[in-house]
Amino acid sequence: MDQVFDLFVVGGGINGCGIARDAAGRGASVFLAEKNDFAQATSSSSTKLIHGGLRYLEYYEFRLVREALIEREVLLNAAPHIIWPLRFILPHHKGLRPAWLIRLGLFLYDHLGGRKILPGTRSVNLKEGPYRESLKPLFSKGFEYSDCWVDDARLVVLNARDAQARGAEIHRNCEVVNAKKEGDLWAVTLRDTGTGETRQVKARAMVNAAGPWVSSLLNRALGRNEESRVRLVKGSHIIVPKLYEHDRCFIFQNTDGRIVFAIPYEHDYTLIGTTDVDYQADPGEVAISQEEVAYLCQAVSEYFEQPIRPEDVVHTYSGVRPLYDDGASAAQAATRDYVLDYEHKPGEPGLLNVFGGKITTYRRLAESALEELSAFLPADQKPWTASAVLPGGGFGPEEFDDRLKALKGLHPYLSDRVAWRLLRSYGLDALEILKDAKSEADLGQHFGAGLYQVEVEWLRAREWALTADDILWRRSKLGLKFSAEQKAALADYLAEKVH
Repeated sequence: MDQVFDLFVVGGGINGCGIARDAAGRGASVFLAEKNDFAQATSSSSTKLIHGGLRYLEYYEFRLVREALIEREVLLNAAPHIIWPLRFILPHHKGLRPAWLIRLGLFLYDHLGGRKILPGTRSVNLKEGPYRESLKPLFSKGFEYSDCWVDDARLVVLNARDAQARGAEIHRNCEVVNAKKEGDLWAVTLRDTGTGETRQVKARAMVNAAGPWVSSLLNRALGRNEESRVRLVKGSHIIVPKLYEHDRCFIFQNTDGRIVFAIPYEHDYTLIGTTDVDYQADPGEVAISQEEVAYLCQAVSEYFEQPIRPEDVVHTYSGVRPLYDDGASAAQAATRDYVLDYEHKPGEPGLLNVFGGKITTYRRLAESALEELSAFLPADQKPWTASAVLPGGGFGPEEFDDRLKALKGLHPYLSDRVAWRLLRSYGLDALEILKDAKSEADLGQHFGAGLYQVEVEWLRAREWALTADDILWRRSKLGLKFSAEQKAALADYLAEKVH
């Protein structure tokens, strides 16, 4: 008899993978289907922050901010290789929010979430230290506070790996064609997007975590005919050559009430974002507009002494946030909180639709989802992820430098930058990737920018990487450093491995 799964999860973004991981760890049988690659859409297009969301305080989203602030340190302890502390400078702009209001907001930000690891807020003189090198001289006073960085796409794949290690079936290139109720089960027809082959999977409950496609999945695959409850909001980012030498990030206020970040990125660049634009087109075709590029350049040029021009941009990326449509008039005011819509009648299978959410609160969203779905989980199941580490973790955030020194001691032939990237990307798994290599020659073919054959093979075997884009833009950000010829050589190598 074919296996009947407890949960069938649609969507390989952060919410789908987080729910699959949590459920598998509670002893549930789980099948996850992602139609493309993990984190290919929204979950690889964030501003790469684990943060409370300082600006959400203005919209009185205190519950969301508090939950997110608590999660900062939970996630920092779970994955100290891909998540690390940052310090943000908020220059005081005399024409915008008054200093007392900013200080009040930062006081709440420091105390809402029970901060234990991260340092608190302090006032800074922008005429002193490294800040004067980059900011216009008219900005003299500012505030410095803490949040965290995250490699967003790697966070997704680590959750997928941990789900699989705990027994979940995790499938990419696996599209849901339709799903229908057969008694107390879902009968889900799946199509392999590579081969075109179809199969059927049965489950007692379904989680619709399809992100921007959450409403279209309801109508297309489940045969519904209802208005969308999701508000699609496009967020775009630009990447420019490094604008300053110090390690601080900036958060800039704009005259339209929004904020824009400028963050050191991949050693040699500065990441600038984001925009908030309502979006009606295909989420799979999202791209930055010239207006958005101009907006972001103008926003940061208000603050930096060196103006940023559209021709300075070396790369862009855009994502569609699937926010719950709460009727807010402005895209920037639409709630970032998650909404779980649970449907279950006696004698029928369960359905949970996931709307909204932010990467910082994905773990709590998963716990809330499984609370709704508790009838379909083992009877003695309990939440467990708050104190669990993700693959490659298992060391304290303060231990990173010592771990890097140890890695270099074992593999002295590695350049400082390659060693840093491997430890930041894979944590303790970097030791397994490198194994007993004694020289650079033992790492196999060098594809460019410190990417060697041993890492590519690890990504193929352990992290579902199939294409050059999977490796260069989601499992890493080395696409910024690769030439067209190097990308083609990697693509050829991977194509040979498939056949």
